[in-house]
Amino acid sequence: MTNIKNIGRFCMNDSKGYILNDARPEKVDSIYNDLIKTVVETYKYQLQSDLHSVYIRGSIPRGLGIPGVSDLDTLCITNKELKEIDLDWSKKAEREINEDFVDVNGVEMSFFHLDHICNTTRFSIIPFMIKTHSICVYGEDLRDQLPSFKADKSLANEHIINLKNNIEQAKEDLRGNEDKEDILDCCVWIMKIIIRAGLALVMEEEKQYTRDLYPAYEAFSRYYPEKKEKMLQAFEYAINPIENTDELITYLNNMGEWMIEASEEWLLLHNPHKERNMLI
Repeated sequence: MTNIKNIGRFCMNDSKGYILNDARPEKVDSIYNDLIKTVVETYKYQLQSDLHSVYIRGSIPRGLGIPGVSDLDTLCITNKELKEIDLDWSKKAEREINEDFVDVNGVEMSFFHLDHICNTTRFSIIPFMIKTHSICVYGEDLRDQLPSFKADKSLANEHIINLKNNIEQAKEDLRGNEDKEDILDCCVWIMKIIIRAGLALVMEEEKQYTRDLYPAYEAFSRYYPEKKEKMLQAFEYAINPIENTDELITYLNNMGEWMIEASEEWLLLHNPHKERNMLI
């Protein structure tokens, strides 16, 4: 069982309030070098000229990777629309890489077309992640071509707009589910969503952003002390997921419903038309 620790930090902002990217190539522990090289070579071999660039994001390029615990999240940018590319190989490649490298909890390969990254005036999570949380490990680095982002309502909206659907989907996936790994994955997934949505509810006041769970939990709790214990429970579920679907559904029917109500109030104030992607 993983103990709850005060791990993580808020992103730094510049003097104008724009989020700074603290990911650096030199922060990547050398223990991950062979893994990153293997992932890049896999992308290059499979995609050939369709490959534009590859990024890694998350704790590892920020120097916060924990061997055997952290994931290696990769973003692959393609020169062609995804529907024009055969990506059937990717899941098998993920499994094989995960079997060969035990220094990470898992490797995620994800794909996005170049046009969808660069051509936007509205908030989109992948350009945001590339700009603020990633390093380029192959190809042309797009970060300087992307807009800067603030911890404002357009970013908060990303974590709030689909909260109701996410919670309803989680409950549906948990009901009658007897697949242990599927239940654990669902538990971690929805609890991370709830914690980050908690931060989003107070982002306009905090003017800070993090994907790290502990500082997000702390920020939410400062504004909603009466819900601190319930959010702490979400944190515990996220790092120590459980198989008891009845317990999880009960939590989602309680704290989950409160979060839905709070998110609807936030949307009414900040995004009354419920735009999926708000103007930056």
